[in-house]
Amino acid sequence: MTERRMLLDTASLYFRAFHGLPDTLKAPDGTPVNAVRGLMDFIARLVTDYQPTEIVACWDDDWRPQWRVDLIPSYKAHRVEQVVASGPDVEETPDLLLPQIPLIREVLDAFHIPVVGVAQHEADDVIGSLASQSDIPVDVVTGDRDLFQLIDDARGIRVIYTARGMSNLEVLTEESVLAKYGVTAGQYADFAALRGDTSDGLPGVPGVGEKTASGLLGTFGNLDGIVAAADDPDASLGASVRAKIRAASAYLTVAPTVVEVVRTLPIDPVDATIRPLSADDLARVQQIAVRLGLGGAAERALKALGNTA
Repeated sequence: MTERRMLLDTASLYFRAFHGLPDTLKAPDGTPVNAVRGLMDFIARLVTDYQPTEIVACWDDDWRPQWRVDLIPSYKAHRVEQVVASGPDVEETPDLLLPQIPLIREVLDAFHIPVVGVAQHEADDVIGSLASQSDIPVDVVTGDRDLFQLIDDARGIRVIYTARGMSNLEVLTEESVLAKYGVTAGQYADFAALRGDTSDGLPGVPGVGEKTASGLLGTFGNLDGIVAAADDPDASLGASVRAKIRAASAYLTVAPTVVEVVRTLPIDPVDATIRPLSADDLARVQQIAVRLGLGGAAERALKALGNTA
């Protein structure tokens, strides 16, 4: 089997599972488990369909790093439930999801799926670093378009995009990003900075949408080229767009640092190889499955991960 590493944007998946399954799914003690069950079914589906040899659950140790907020204060501000004096702010999370998050970590540990996070960084940065430093092909599973910047056909890095639902997954390559947005994967971070993203509180350049952003990048190559053109009276740039770029110069100075995922985090090696569980580990999974009422979701995940019993 060809080696391939699968990197999960874990929070993206368990939020989708939570909202996609009824919250009436509960453990025998009454604890909601719809996100837990849904995530295990997602993993079973992904492993079965894409046949990775390794799998890593990437984690938001800090979903809104202060160093990004210092540059763009609106970054994810609309999703803050509570500001914390020291440590990550508390993200607005449905009450019935909160108690499931530690259960998700417990189940992932029982299945020997390593959970990897890095202090003061998002899961995106963990994914970016693990993908960029990988010596084997990588599948990134996410509903976050920002990770399109990692796609690299030459290195076998592609994105399995979940935004249209788990029954309608898209596998994105350099060709599909170019067809969809008119920019290369290497230009995608600059494209996102220009266009903005309301879901992340990223303002973008007022008056510059996707079509204008892709056209500018097609002409000038990257954000630095666009900014330089705006300051060059001889550059082929319309007066209106020139004025918009110059007015947003302060934002455009810091936006790339916020939008670009970190690719250089020093992450200790983890054993992410998918292999059958030992008898003791299998017994532990089965005990957890009974305690949490995971039912067929646990059985499907066990089978997908190579366990016959």
